[in-house]
Amino acid sequence: MSPKCSPSVTAVVPEDARRGTRAGGFHWLLAEPLPAALPRQQLLYQRLRAAIVDGRLAPGLRLPASRALAEELGIARNTVLFAYEQLAAEGCLVADRHGTRVATLAGAGRSPVRAGAASLPGLARRAVAALQPEAGADDDAALLAPGLPELGAFPFRAWRASLERAWRAATPRQLGYAPHGGEPALRAALAEHLTTLRGFAVRAEQVVITGGTQAGLDLCARLLVDAGDTAWVENPGYPAARTALGLAGLVLHAVAVDAEGLAPDAADWQTHAPRLILLTPSHQYPTGRVMSLARRLAVLDGARAAGAWVVEDDYDSEFRRGSPALPALYGLQPDAPVVYAGTFSKTLYPGLRIGYLVVPEALAADFVRAAGQATRPGHGIEQAALADFIRRGHYTAHLRRIRRRYERRQAALRDALARLPGPELAITGGEAGLHLTLWLPPDLPDTAIARRAAALGLGVRPLSRYALPPMACNGLVLGYGNLDEGQAMEAVRRLRLAMR
Repeated sequence: MSPKCSPSVTAVVPEDARRGTRAGGFHWLLAEPLPAALPRQQLLYQRLRAAIVDGRLAPGLRLPASRALAEELGIARNTVLFAYEQLAAEGCLVADRHGTRVATLAGAGRSPVRAGAASLPGLARRAVAALQPEAGADDDAALLAPGLPELGAFPFRAWRASLERAWRAATPRQLGYAPHGGEPALRAALAEHLTTLRGFAVRAEQVVITGGTQAGLDLCARLLVDAGDTAWVENPGYPAARTALGLAGLVLHAVAVDAEGLAPDAADWQTHAPRLILLTPSHQYPTGRVMSLARRLAVLDGARAAGAWVVEDDYDSEFRRGSPALPALYGLQPDAPVVYAGTFSKTLYPGLRIGYLVVPEALAADFVRAAGQATRPGHGIEQAALADFIRRGHYTAHLRRIRRRYERRQAALRDALARLPGPELAITGGEAGLHLTLWLPPDLPDTAIARRAAALGLGVRPLSRYALPPMACNGLVLGYGNLDEGQAMEAVRRLRLAMR
């Protein structure tokens, strides 16, 4: 059976915490009344997080070592480890050789809002639960850092020529805000490209240009559903996407991912009926799973029955290897309740900040009008240049070249990983994209390995930081977009040192 995250797995953290300040004792964390249906590890995690957010546990306060707190509360040490690990992953705690301390959170310590009062603080607090520590610029430049394409292979000459043509043809209007929905030439070029690449018929009027995937998700969350509605997100999943939905006021429900993608059970549909479902079916982030056709159809049927919208983030579909890509959910069935989201951040370069939505024809006019009023889009010259770049075939040629390069880099990384001494470790995610997921046994905690790897110049990410409780994962996300084949053995050699 393929390895997967499991709710029954207990997260493990390094055993280097030292006994810290008791702050008068912590018996209140598990004081009566105790909710009968809530596991102790969840209760401890929630009460610790609430105390940090509202300031009862001050920033910088050193918490007891996990063994000491478990003894004080009369609970299993694994219960404390679970709470500490989840809070560290959310940025609420800082764990290092000096112990476990309360992190400094913006806005922490403010008076709690009364029930029924203004909802903004409550919405922001829900979003904070999804926030993850941001990777620094050095991390992104490090070997094996995921999420970054090969910028050295960017077709500078062809892009520069498209930009020059766009500037020569520019009008004063294009120096102002871009038209609602985006430059007509780019919308038309994208419609033709998607019809050819992804096989679904789309008209230019259905394409809405956005400032990247995040802006597109925010627009969907505000137009398709209401604040307080339930949104399904993948677990483990992309933290920034959860944040976008949380800030829009949606109540997030995390649904487990298995080898075929999102795997809702009857309880998910019955007790957490969604109004919006966010998916990355082409290459699930971070596990790399590809959603099966049967699962795609089942999710569409369930969404219709629940009256829900599906937002399909077609992440990494351009870098499919081996067999052809499965059909997108958008267009898989007539009148399917699907909005399709795409971006040029991985296929060209992140700083371009141009993404797009493809919406059903009946909603197109409303989306175009709302996008223009909500964001006042710009980048008119760049949009015109991108349209020229696509029409002249440079974009398709670039995808073809870079896809072959990524295939070689993945093969080199897999070969180097196969030479790691010790037990064979499972790898997923090779069907598409720019990263692999290396699954670790429980005795190799991913957060500790990622910290040691960072000191060795590696940018690997711990898989556990992408999961929401009660899910617990243990693995590493390894990027190869910027990894030359000749660097693979050296990168894995450093990884082996971090794993010792």
